Formats: sequence, C-alpha cells, structure tokens
Amino acid sequence: MEPRPAASGPCPGDSRAAEAAAAASLLNPGRAPSVAAVLPAGGSGERMGVPTPKQFCPVLERPLISYTLQALERVFWIEDIVVAVTGENMEAMKGIIQKYKHQRISLVEAGVTRHRSIFNGLRALAEDQPNSKLSKPEVVIIHDAVRPFVEEDVLLKVVTAAKEHGAAGAVRPLVSTVISPSADGRLDHSLERARHRASEMPQAFLFDVIYEAYQQCSDYDLEFGTECLQLALKYGHVNARLVEGSPDLWKVTYKRDLYAAESIIKGEYAQKNVSTANVRERISQHICIIMDTKEDETHVGHHLEEILKNELNHVEVTSGALCPAGRDLKQIILEQCYNYVCVNVMSSDFEETQRLLNMLEESDLSILYPVVVISVYFLDYKSVPFDQKVENLMQIREYAKEVRKRNILLCGLLIYYPQDEQKLQASLREGATIITTLIKERNSGLVGQLLIA
Repeated sequence: MEPRPAASGPCPGDSRAAEAAAAASLLNPGRAPSVAAVLPAGGSGERMGVPTPKQFCPVLERPLISYTLQALERVFWIEDIVVAVTGENMEAMKGIIQKYKHQRISLVEAGVTRHRSIFNGLRALAEDQPNSKLSKPEVVIIHDAVRPFVEEDVLLKVVTAAKEHGAAGAVRPLVSTVISPSADGRLDHSLERARHRASEMPQAFLFDVIYEAYQQCSDYDLEFGTECLQLALKYGHVNARLVEGSPDLWKVTYKRDLYAAESIIKGEYAQKNVSTANVRERISQHICIIMDTKEDETHVGHHLEEILKNELNHVEVTSGALCPAGRDLKQIILEQCYNYVCVNVMSSDFEETQRLLNMLEESDLSILYPVVVISVYFLDYKSVPFDQKVENLMQIREYAKEVRKRNILLCGLLIYYPQDEQKLQASLREGATIITTLIKERNSGLVGQLLIA
C-alpha cells in the first residue's frame, strides 16, 4: 500500500563502503570540519589543440566542468564550491550553472596562472573579504575542473588526513619511468619508479595552512609552480599525508581524453540504476526500533515492533532505548544501522525523536549514506481532535528541513489508536508497510511529510 501524505515536505550518495566508513569515523571526534572546495578553471587548453578551453568542451553535449561540479555537489558535506574562471568565460560559466541547476557555486575571476587562480579562490573564502557571502572553512579541497570522476571516498580520505596532518593529497603509482636529461640531450639519470608517486588531485588542506602559504608565496612560485602540497611544505612547513587514489583520478588533457571521458560517462549511466539499487538494498537490511523503556509491554508500539519483525523476516530488526546513558543505541549506531523507527509517547510528541536526531548528528553516521528516521505517533482520536494533533505534529517539517542538511531523511507516521483489535491490526500492518516502503525507497520527496496509516 502506498503511503498517504497528510502534508508536504525534501539522496543518497554512494561510496566504497568499508574504507570510507572507517575514514568517516575519523572526521569526528567532536564534530565534522566545515569543508569548501576551490576549482581553478582558467586554463586555455593549449595541449588539447582546440579553440575551446578543455573545461568547457562538450562531452555528450554537456560541458566537461559540469560533470566535475556534479561530482562535488553529490558530496553534501562540501558546503561551498568556488570556481575561478577568466573574465571572458564568466558569462558562459554562469550559463552552465543555470542550465544544469548547479548549487553552492560561487565564481571568482581566474589569475593568469593556476596558482594565482587558486589564490583568488582562497581569498574569496577568507574571513577578511568584505561583503563576502562565503564562510571561511576549516578544511579546503583543491581539485581540477577537468577531473570529473572523483569519488566521495577519495575526497573523504584527503579531508580526514588534512584535518589530522594539515595537508593531504591523492597519489598514484608512476606508469612510466621518469628520467632527467642533460643539457645536451643525453640521459643524466633516472628515478627508481617504485620509490616515487605521481601527484594527483584532489588535495586538501587546513585552510589557514594553505592560505598563509599562498600569502607568503614568491612571484616565481605563483608564476611557475604547479604543486600545492609543495607550497604547504615550503611556506607552512607541513609535510602532507599522501593518500592512495583510485585509477579514476586522471585528468582530461588531450583531445583523445574527451573520447575516453565520454565512454566512461556512458558506462556510468548504464550502471547507475543497478549500483544505486544495490546500495539501497544493502543499507536497508537493519532497522532499529526506539521506544521509551518506561513503556509497558502491552503498549501498542510493541505490537508494531512484532509485526515488523514478522513481516520483515529477511531484515534484522533490533530495539534500542533512549535512556540517559544510551549505550545500547550508541552501539547500534556504531554498527552502522541506517534506519530508525522512533515510537513517541503521546505526552512528549517529538521529544524522543529529537533526542535520537541529536545522537545521529553527533555520530556523523550519515556522512556516507542517508539515514532514514521515521517518527511514529499513535493518535487517540477520542481524546484529541484530529486537526489539533496534526497541527502539533507539523513541526516535523522544520526538523526535517534542518536534518536534511546532515543527510538524515526524516518523516512522520500517524496511526489511529485505540481501535477494535481487528482494525488496529490492519492499521499496524499498513504502518509496517509504509515503514518498509520508506526505508527501501529512501525517497527524498517524502522528507518532512506526515503519513497516515
């Protein structure tokens, strides 16, 4: 049976699970850092040999830079994305943002070199800029506009490492041996390939480390330098942590790379529906039901729990309590349960759910995958007028709007009670069906809605 919305209300991203989950746990203790990204996009694309700068070259009729922005936008914890483009391409970039509905994007004018473009992007994020709508982040990611295939797990790894070490960057094994020629064109010496790595993007830095490095930077470095990690070392004395990157981090440089990018994007579209379905299926296999421990065993909430356990025999259903210590629930969160059914007692309305949301926010569980929270209420329609009860519960909209920013999908479920046994069982089964649908589909369109069983 389809859920029936009583009021209106706002997905998931996918990652490479185990390693990224371990990294996610490092983003806290305390709190996750605020994160922004800077994309230098002022290049002319000389090596590509086409009149259009490579970041604006079409791939499947869409500009390459739009795919890169899309990859960053999927990562909900990146709060701002600053793109540095030349003055002559500023209007074109604004058109791309509008056409493809990109969000959280700010534009600054690029410099004449890559480092000067990055410096302009960092200036836009600095607190000392007048009339700026941007906030200074704790960590800043620097990425290339022409590396569209960056995944969230790599971004998470470099941000986590940067928070701990001050700077971090993705690296890959060298494919070819690097040699040094003499002035007359003869071999001088070669490097041992196994001991060296190719520096890739993304890179991440504590904002103060990289901004201060750029402020101290010599004109020579700004003009001819290409490596941000080297600036952090030279001017900030910070030895960057090197993070093994994935093969997908390659840069579109030559014309042939556009055809390779097109092939990859076509393949991604073909696999997208399958992979998204697999992620949803995997994270829907564990449901935790939260109830006040003071409730007696005859409370109707326990009947709902039993029906869920009976009907979802392929899903692990566990119970947790919001007791002051909350040890059981904290353990369940640590075990990475992404689905919670919070049964609220009538006297406290939203109080139990609010406590659960606070615990989930503190845990940073939702960094990788969306967490579904269903707040369940039992309506005694004989003692409380329906309109009054629904009006009281409409605060769920505001809560849902806030926690959506943290990748928590919150909605409400209202079940009529008391009823005769037969009708009550039918309502509870319908409620269980709605809960199952919400958890399985993870539909962001139902966020903030109050559904009725």
